[in-house]
Amino acid sequence: MRRFAIGEMHGCLVALERLEREIGFRPSDTVITLGDYVDRGPDSRGVIDYLLGLRERCNLVALRGNHEIMMLRARVDRACLLEWVACGGDRTLDSYGAAAFGDIPQSHWKFLEETISYYEDGQDFFVHANVYPNIPLADQPDHMLYWEFLGEQGPHQSGRRMICGHTSQKSGRPLDIGHAVCIDTYAHGGGWLTCLETRTGVYWQTSQQGELRLGSL
Repeated sequence: MRRFAIGEMHGCLVALERLEREIGFRPSDTVITLGDYVDRGPDSRGVIDYLLGLRERCNLVALRGNHEIMMLRARVDRACLLEWVACGGDRTLDSYGAAAFGDIPQSHWKFLEETISYYEDGQDFFVHANVYPNIPLADQPDHMLYWEFLGEQGPHQSGRRMICGHTSQKSGRPLDIGHAVCIDTYAHGGGWLTCLETRTGVYWQTSQQGELRLGSL
Protein backbone atom coordinates (compact mmCIF):
# COMPACT_ATOMS: atom_id res chain seq x y z
CA MET A 1 0.00 0.00 0.00
CA ARG A 2 1.46 3.30 -1.12
CA ARG A 3 0.55 6.81 0.02
CA PHE A 4 1.09 9.81 -2.22
CA ALA A 5 0.58 13.54 -1.75
CA ILE A 6 0.26 15.84 -4.77
CA GLY A 7 0.76 19.59 -4.56
CA GLU A 8 -1.14 22.44 -6.22
CA MET A 9 -2.29 21.63 -9.76
CA HIS A 10 -3.85 24.98 -10.74
CA GLY A 11 -5.23 23.67 -14.01
CA CYS A 12 -2.00 21.93 -15.06
CA LEU A 13 -3.55 18.85 -16.62
CA VAL A 14 -0.56 17.93 -18.80
CA ALA A 15 1.69 17.67 -15.74
CA LEU A 16 -0.94 15.68 -13.82
CA GLU A 17 -1.41 13.18 -16.64
CA ARG A 18 2.36 12.77 -16.95
CA LEU A 19 2.59 11.99 -13.24
CA GLU A 20 0.10 9.17 -13.40
CA ARG A 21 1.65 7.68 -16.53
CA GLU A 22 4.96 7.48 -14.68
CA ILE A 23 3.72 6.29 -11.29
CA GLY A 24 0.72 4.18 -12.27
CA PHE A 25 -1.67 4.66 -9.36
CA ARG A 26 -3.17 1.39 -8.11
CA PRO A 27 -6.48 0.55 -6.39
CA SER A 28 -4.58 -0.01 -3.13
CA ASP A 29 -2.93 3.45 -3.25
CA THR A 30 -4.07 6.45 -1.23
CA VAL A 31 -3.59 9.72 -3.13
CA ILE A 32 -4.00 12.92 -1.11
CA THR A 33 -4.37 16.07 -3.21
CA LEU A 34 -3.66 19.29 -1.34
CA GLY A 35 -6.14 21.64 -3.03
CA ASP A 36 -5.95 24.47 -5.55
CA TYR A 37 -7.11 22.40 -8.50
CA VAL A 38 -8.48 25.44 -10.30
CA ASP A 39 -7.38 28.93 -11.48
CA ARG A 40 -4.25 30.36 -13.08
CA GLY A 41 -3.32 27.34 -15.20
CA PRO A 42 -4.85 26.43 -18.58
CA ASP A 43 -7.25 23.55 -17.89
CA SER A 44 -9.09 23.60 -14.56
CA ARG A 45 -12.01 21.71 -16.09
CA GLY A 46 -9.68 18.99 -17.32
CA VAL A 47 -8.05 18.66 -13.90
CA ILE A 48 -11.37 18.15 -12.12
CA ASP A 49 -12.53 15.69 -14.77
CA TYR A 50 -9.27 13.81 -14.29
CA LEU A 51 -9.64 13.72 -10.50
CA LEU A 52 -13.20 12.42 -10.81
CA GLY A 53 -11.79 9.57 -12.88
CA LEU A 54 -8.86 9.01 -10.52
CA ARG A 55 -11.34 8.65 -7.66
CA GLU A 56 -12.62 5.50 -9.40
CA ARG A 57 -9.11 4.01 -9.67
CA CYS A 58 -7.67 4.53 -6.19
CA ASN A 59 -8.47 5.98 -2.77
CA LEU A 60 -8.49 9.72 -3.54
CA VAL A 61 -8.53 12.16 -0.63
CA ALA A 62 -9.20 15.64 -2.00
CA LEU A 63 -8.41 18.55 0.31
CA ARG A 64 -9.79 22.04 -0.15
CA GLY A 65 -7.57 24.98 -1.06
CA ASN A 66 -8.20 28.70 -0.92
CA HIS A 67 -8.92 28.79 -4.65
CA GLU A 68 -11.77 26.29 -4.25
CA ILE A 69 -13.11 28.52 -1.47
CA MET A 70 -12.98 31.56 -3.75
CA MET A 71 -14.71 29.72 -6.58
CA LEU A 72 -17.49 28.44 -4.33
CA ARG A 73 -18.04 31.90 -2.86
CA ALA A 74 -18.02 33.51 -6.29
CA ARG A 75 -21.06 31.46 -7.26
CA VAL A 76 -23.25 33.30 -4.74
CA ASP A 77 -21.62 36.71 -4.19
CA ARG A 78 -20.74 39.21 -6.91
CA ALA A 79 -18.04 40.91 -4.84
CA CYS A 80 -16.41 37.50 -4.34
CA LEU A 81 -16.80 36.84 -8.06
CA LEU A 82 -14.71 39.89 -8.93
CA GLU A 83 -12.05 38.89 -6.41
CA TRP A 84 -11.95 35.33 -7.75
CA VAL A 85 -11.64 36.44 -11.37
CA ALA A 86 -8.74 38.69 -10.40
CA CYS A 87 -7.01 35.70 -8.74
CA GLY A 88 -7.12 33.48 -11.81
CA GLY A 89 -10.79 32.56 -11.94
CA ASP A 90 -11.00 34.01 -15.45
CA ARG A 91 -8.84 31.13 -16.70
CA THR A 92 -11.08 28.64 -14.95
CA LEU A 93 -14.16 30.06 -16.68
CA ASP A 94 -12.28 29.98 -19.99
CA SER A 95 -11.52 26.28 -19.52
CA TYR A 96 -15.25 25.59 -19.27
CA GLY A 97 -16.12 27.92 -22.12
CA ALA A 98 -18.43 29.35 -19.49
CA ALA A 99 -20.45 32.50 -19.90
CA ALA A 100 -22.12 31.74 -16.56
CA PHE A 101 -21.73 29.39 -13.62
CA GLY A 102 -24.60 27.32 -14.99
CA ASP A 103 -22.22 26.10 -17.71
CA ILE A 104 -20.10 24.29 -15.10
CA PRO A 105 -21.21 20.65 -14.61
CA GLN A 106 -22.98 19.89 -11.35
CA SER A 107 -20.59 16.98 -10.78
CA HIS A 108 -17.73 19.50 -10.64
CA TRP A 109 -19.54 21.68 -8.09
CA LYS A 110 -20.22 18.56 -6.04
CA PHE A 111 -16.53 17.63 -6.15
CA LEU A 112 -15.55 21.09 -4.90
CA GLU A 113 -18.19 21.05 -2.16
CA GLU A 114 -17.02 17.64 -0.90
CA THR A 115 -13.36 18.59 -0.50
CA ILE A 116 -12.15 18.37 3.10
CA SER A 117 -10.05 20.57 5.37
CA TYR A 118 -7.41 18.10 6.59
CA TYR A 119 -6.47 14.44 6.63
CA GLU A 120 -4.48 12.31 9.08
CA ASP A 121 -2.71 9.08 8.18
CA GLY A 122 0.06 7.30 10.05
CA GLN A 123 2.84 9.66 11.10
CA ASP A 124 1.63 12.52 8.89
CA PHE A 125 -1.23 14.95 8.54
CA PHE A 126 -2.13 16.85 5.40
CA VAL A 127 -3.46 20.40 5.00
CA HIS A 128 -3.55 22.94 2.22
CA ALA A 129 -1.75 25.81 3.92
CA ASN A 130 -0.70 25.68 7.56
CA VAL A 131 -1.74 25.07 11.19
CA TYR A 132 -1.18 26.56 14.61
CA PRO A 133 1.19 24.18 16.44
CA ASN A 134 -0.70 24.21 19.75
CA ILE A 135 -4.27 23.74 18.47
CA PRO A 136 -5.79 20.34 17.60
CA LEU A 137 -6.49 19.85 13.91
CA ALA A 138 -10.24 19.71 14.43
CA ASP A 139 -10.14 23.18 16.04
CA GLN A 140 -7.90 24.96 13.52
CA PRO A 141 -9.46 28.14 12.08
CA ASP A 142 -10.12 28.35 8.36
CA HIS A 143 -7.75 31.25 7.81
CA MET A 144 -4.85 29.10 8.95
CA LEU A 145 -5.86 25.90 7.13
CA TYR A 146 -6.43 27.64 3.80
CA TRP A 147 -4.70 31.00 3.69
CA GLU A 148 -1.61 31.34 5.93
CA PHE A 149 1.88 30.78 4.57
CA LEU A 150 4.53 28.73 6.31
CA GLY A 151 6.36 30.59 9.05
CA GLU A 152 8.82 29.66 11.75
CA GLN A 153 6.44 27.86 14.08
CA GLY A 154 7.50 24.54 15.57
CA PRO A 155 6.07 21.03 15.26
CA HIS A 156 2.38 20.37 15.76
CA GLN A 157 1.31 19.09 19.17
CA SER A 158 0.15 15.80 17.64
CA GLY A 159 3.76 14.86 16.91
CA ARG A 160 2.83 14.16 13.29
CA ARG A 161 4.67 15.67 10.35
CA MET A 162 2.72 18.22 8.30
CA ILE A 163 2.51 17.80 4.52
CA CYS A 164 1.25 21.04 2.97
CA GLY A 165 1.23 23.30 -0.05
CA HIS A 166 0.22 26.94 -0.58
CA THR A 167 3.68 28.44 0.08
CA SER A 168 5.10 28.34 -3.45
CA GLN A 169 8.63 27.01 -3.71
CA LYS A 170 9.77 28.83 -6.80
CA SER A 171 13.05 26.93 -6.67
CA GLY A 172 11.05 23.97 -7.93
CA ARG A 173 12.17 21.79 -5.02
CA PRO A 174 10.04 20.66 -2.04
CA LEU A 175 10.82 22.40 1.24
CA ASP A 176 11.65 19.90 4.00
CA ILE A 177 12.05 21.38 7.48
CA GLY A 178 11.70 18.13 9.38
CA HIS A 179 8.34 18.59 11.06
CA ALA A 180 6.80 19.95 7.85
CA VAL A 181 7.19 19.40 4.11
CA CYS A 182 5.80 21.85 1.54
CA ILE A 183 5.24 20.43 -1.95
CA ASP A 184 3.80 23.43 -3.78
CA THR A 185 6.50 23.76 -6.43
CA TYR A 186 4.85 26.37 -8.67
CA ALA A 187 3.49 24.16 -11.45
CA HIS A 188 1.37 26.90 -13.03
CA GLY A 189 4.21 29.42 -13.06
CA GLY A 190 6.74 27.42 -15.06
CA GLY A 191 7.77 25.17 -12.17
CA TRP A 192 6.91 21.57 -11.35
CA LEU A 193 3.99 19.52 -10.09
CA THR A 194 5.24 17.38 -7.20
CA CYS A 195 3.99 13.98 -6.06
CA LEU A 196 5.57 12.73 -2.83
CA GLU A 197 5.47 9.13 -1.66
CA THR A 198 5.28 9.99 2.01
CA ARG A 199 6.61 6.74 3.47
CA THR A 200 9.81 6.63 1.41
CA GLY A 201 10.43 10.35 0.80
CA VAL A 202 10.79 9.74 -2.94
CA TYR A 203 9.10 12.32 -5.14
CA TRP A 204 8.25 12.65 -8.82
CA GLN A 205 7.99 16.03 -10.55
CA THR A 206 6.45 16.82 -13.92
CA SER A 207 6.06 20.00 -15.92
CA GLN A 208 3.51 21.35 -18.35
CA GLN A 209 6.04 20.57 -21.09
CA GLY A 210 5.84 16.88 -20.19
CA GLU A 211 9.24 16.78 -18.49
CA LEU A 212 9.91 14.38 -15.62
CA ARG A 213 12.45 14.33 -12.81
CA LEU A 214 12.83 12.36 -9.58
CA GLY A 215 14.21 13.25 -6.19
CA SER A 216 14.20 12.31 -2.52
CA LEU A 217 13.75 14.30 0.68
